[in-house]
Amino acid sequence: MIAIRSVGPADSYIKFYEALSHESIDKIVDVATPDIHFCDPFSDVTGIEAYKNILVRMLKTMPDAKFKISHQAVDGDTCFLRWRMDATFRGAQWVIQGMSELKFAPDGKVCEHIDHWDAGSQFYERLPLLGVILRFLKRRVSGAH
Repeated sequence: MIAIRSVGPADSYIKFYEALSHESIDKIVDVATPDIHFCDPFSDVTGIEAYKNILVRMLKTMPDAKFKISHQAVDGDTCFLRWRMDATFRGAQWVIQGMSELKFAPDGKVCEHIDHWDAGSQFYERLPLLGVILRFLKRRVSGAH
């Protein structure tokens, strides 16, 4: 594991995410702007309450979800994070790996959080009926038999 170097505002956001729980969720106001834009493969919302609601729903569905940030890169007001989420979903262990693009407001809080991860292979293909169809289509498109 590579040690994460201090990058200022990203540190608080990383700590928030790595400690995310029902008990800590209200601390989102300490690390994100009221008009934060959040986008991932499932959602595209603006506003801290809408973003908080996404996190609450995620924790309701996967109460043991844990994020671990392994890498980060910073350029001005932008930070890129590489992460892994481990969780139990419908009785099975799930691992989602992705990248987040963060933008910081002048006050150091996150004003934009865009997640990049492969929802097809890491989520949809694992669903019983849809997964069978998607894996079949993937093989057909790739030419594999």
